[in-house]
Amino acid sequence: MNKNAGILGVGSYLPQKIVDNFHFEKIMDTSDEWIKARTGISERRMAEEDESSSDLGTKAALKAIECAKLSPEDIDLIIVATSTPDMILPSTACLIQANIGAHNAVAFDVSAACSGFVYGLSIGEQFIKSGIHKNVLVIGTEVMSRILDYSDRSTAILFGDGAGAVVIGNVDEGGILSTYLGSDGRGKDFLKIPAGGSRLPASKNTVENRLHNIQMAGNDVYKFAVRIMGESSLKALEMANLSTDEIDYLIPHQANIRIIEASAKRLKLDMDKVYVNLDKYGNMSAASIPVAMDEAYRQGKINKGDNVVLVGFGGGLTWGASVIKWSTQGGNNE
Repeated sequence: MNKNAGILGVGSYLPQKIVDNFHFEKIMDTSDEWIKARTGISERRMAEEDESSSDLGTKAALKAIECAKLSPEDIDLIIVATSTPDMILPSTACLIQANIGAHNAVAFDVSAACSGFVYGLSIGEQFIKSGIHKNVLVIGTEVMSRILDYSDRSTAILFGDGAGAVVIGNVDEGGILSTYLGSDGRGKDFLKIPAGGSRLPASKNTVENRLHNIQMAGNDVYKFAVRIMGESSLKALEMANLSTDEIDYLIPHQANIRIIEASAKRLKLDMDKVYVNLDKYGNMSAASIPVAMDEAYRQGKINKGDNVVLVGFGGGLTWGASVIKWSTQGGNNE
């Protein structure tokens, strides 16, 4: 029997510490005005020294499970998308599994950078449709502040910390209508953390040369993102047999306001149908889409029956878009 996979619950967690643009004025050649004009970011959240990706993801996960009216024991698969795992092994998913007591779950991580949440959602959907798993927890969690080079204003100002999560399971109608994923390894050098793996293991040289920090070819990433965000959204809509005028809400990866505006224009959407929170949080990589989705749902901006498009891009290069017919009533769901 064909099963529909839809979102049963959503949740997010943001660290309490707020870092505004004026902080960066003190440590590098930049300004609040310059950052806002170039990116649309005013502030971002930063984890405390004792907070890791698993800590943030744990809090978001528990909120999503509660929203779905389930218990951790009901979860049978945990997928975590992150570029900032607590450690290389074990997986951050296993750490979160232990934290929340989801002892009946299979757990693993996905590495697709800022596209990771859409990748994880697609993987979870397949397990539900196949009947192998019933309740899948998909988490995007990042502590990007740990991998930034604070001497590089082109990257240090962009990123923030946070976590978002969803529970997906069987729904009677609607759910995930289509997902379009893509990768292009030829762009592998556009966005990367060179050291810390088997090619460049940690050494005095890699630390001194800041090779454990994120590196980005900004212009190349920008041109790629402006093109692929629109293209992948249109492809996912085509797969769902929907047109752009049937989109009720767009939830894009929160990387740059100009990229988001270009995507909306390509889809012929007014910005009041696009969720934007990067002014408050910056780019949270794999966490940005689920955090935005949680906020939009709780604010009543997306409701049962709405056609919602999720779209993101990231290092790899990777990209992904999902079309969801929302199956849960939203609004004031605190």
